[in-house]
Amino acid sequence: MQEALLFSFEEEAQVVCGLDEAGRGPLAGPVVAAAVILGPDFPTHLLDDSKKLSEKHRLEAEIVIKEKALYWAIGIATAKEIDRINILQASLLAMQRAYEKISSKVHVDVALVDGNQRPNLDCATRAIVGGDALVPQIMAASILAKNQRDRYMVLCHRKWPHYNFAKHKGYPTSEHRDACLLYGLCPIHRRSFHIEQKQNKVQKQATLF
Repeated sequence: MQEALLFSFEEEAQVVCGLDEAGRGPLAGPVVAAAVILGPDFPTHLLDDSKKLSEKHRLEAEIVIKEKALYWAIGIATAKEIDRINILQASLLAMQRAYEKISSKVHVDVALVDGNQRPNLDCATRAIVGGDALVPQIMAASILAKNQRDRYMVLCHRKWPHYNFAKHKGYPTSEHRDACLLYGLCPIHRRSFHIEQKQNKVQKQATLF
């Protein structure tokens, strides 16, 4: 975990905001982003890439982040927005929305973004590939985004239980694709992902063998 501290921007900027998103790959649901500003005394040893943490660890870390972070915010882009502007642009839009909730309260000197794409922000912005495993601010954002999206998908499961969103969170598992074929698509499915068409193509190929 000490490697994360290799990325330190205190000398260059006073206020560093980390940005990350969750939910680019699923067939259903929104893409959710988080923005986080940490103080110098934040216990960074609790952080890691959200994909590497157990659900229990993520939830525990979320409590600490929300209690001890100087600022944090969530931004969302809906499935309809994903279909309209594509998943990359929707991911950047969600990050922009999360950032703007923070920037309306405090001046941000630099935003550090996981990946190789940057949202359009009113401050210096740096894209860091693998940042969710290197930069504490981005780690914290990845945890908040992941937890927030998971909770949303659990709520969706209550409304559309036959898709079992609580289990796969909208990701393209065989169970999820089969449910789409059986029940059709619900309002939170991403039509631009051509869910049913891809599944039908796979089934047609299988009949050739």
